[in-house]
Amino acid sequence: MQKITTYLWFDNQAEEAATFYTSLFGNSRIHHVQRYGDGGPGPAGTAMMVTFELAGQQFIALNGGPQFKFTEAISLFVDCGSQEEVDELWDKLTEGGEESQCGWLKDRWGLSWQIILRALPELMSSPDPVKAQQVMQAMLGMQKIDIKALEDAART
Repeated sequence: MQKITTYLWFDNQAEEAATFYTSLFGNSRIHHVQRYGDGGPGPAGTAMMVTFELAGQQFIALNGGPQFKFTEAISLFVDCGSQEEVDELWDKLTEGGEESQCGWLKDRWGLSWQIILRALPELMSSPDPVKAQQVMQAMLGMQKIDIKALEDAART
């Protein structure tokens, strides 16, 4: 197990979420599902904790009940190599969720994600401060990141 593991609190959808997340990324799988037994706080046989891996990064999901909800104070940042990858992840993660701005979204369970093109930090850190500002302004007007629009902003 890695030294630090992200631990996600769900009401009762941990196994469903882990199954969905592992379907989105290569090098991903569910390692173990620990189920409630008789006398547990959850119904016997339902998932209590799910240990899973996304793109080589380990996570634990808990069915802990409705007391705590996800907020934007924590998000999962995804470094995307192409617009096609951004588009695919955006479409799948926003299904039942909601779009935000600047590449941020919430999935159907309320977990925040940042779906970001690898080229974005490079464009935003242009040595030409005018170009960098134009890219920043273009990004601030976006929901899903659009590399063509960012490159166009860098050229104007």
